[in-house]
Amino acid sequence: MSKKHLVFIVNPKSGVDRQKEIQAAINNNLDHAHYTHEILNTEYAKHGTELAKTAADKGAFAVVAVGGDGSINDIVKGLAGTNTALGVIPKGSGNGMARTLKIPLDVAESIKVINKGNTTDIDVAFANDKLFVSNAGVAFDALISKKFAKSTRRGFAVYSWLVTKYMWLYKERKFDIIIDGKHISERAFIINVANMQQFGYNFQIAPKASWTDGLLDVVIIKRFPKILGGLLVVRAMNGTINGSPYVEHYHAKNIVVSHPDLKLLQTDGDAHACENKIEFRIEPGKQKVIVP
Repeated sequence: MSKKHLVFIVNPKSGVDRQKEIQAAINNNLDHAHYTHEILNTEYAKHGTELAKTAADKGAFAVVAVGGDGSINDIVKGLAGTNTALGVIPKGSGNGMARTLKIPLDVAESIKVINKGNTTDIDVAFANDKLFVSNAGVAFDALISKKFAKSTRRGFAVYSWLVTKYMWLYKERKFDIIIDGKHISERAFIINVANMQQFGYNFQIAPKASWTDGLLDVVIIKRFPKILGGLLVVRAMNGTINGSPYVEHYHAKNIVVSHPDLKLLQTDGDAHACENKIEFRIEPGKQKVIVP
């Protein structure tokens, strides 16, 4: 039986010690009887997309993203629509996609998942021309993504501090939203379009989201008394955010969000400048992923 080939893509900014850890974990835990492998480092922004596309063109069984949701996003851009699967070794801050898919956060255990080679086809979404796998948003979450990217420190404590600080400062705007043809106008704190359940850190923005149903979940958090922010966070952590009177939830295939001053969009936790009108759409079953 011929061996299947894996291409591991690592962001070297994660440090020499982490690279050594990943190398050792692969050497010690990968099923070498069934897989050949190579480890490639990204050298510049979006290099992961190029490396993934090349691997798919060469017929690799899977490209394994060693990183967080941003790294996964880059790699799926190179793989979507090919026969090459995505594997994940979660090494990001929040690891929203890995947590949603129940991929272990432990490196050795995540490699054991790859060994089994069990795949499922997941939906992939777009915000105008920007691909996303987990979720995208245009309001408070986009601001936090931008602030978090600029922070020199990572982790839940920093993320929580940013959310707490800017929650009190953020000014909600009235957005025009079209959800599968239905027009609504809402003064919103968050408008999140989700293919998967969470931002990361178990913060479940869309606890009912399915990545295989051909639909996107639209979660609108309306303007709320900021003193109640902590209650919304608790609801998000325990999966009951849809039960809040300040939250509206929809399932849809096509969503358009617009505002004259809309300038910022986040896709899978990365913030971008954007147009003042964004169309969100879904492409069902576009990416094969190795899952437990």
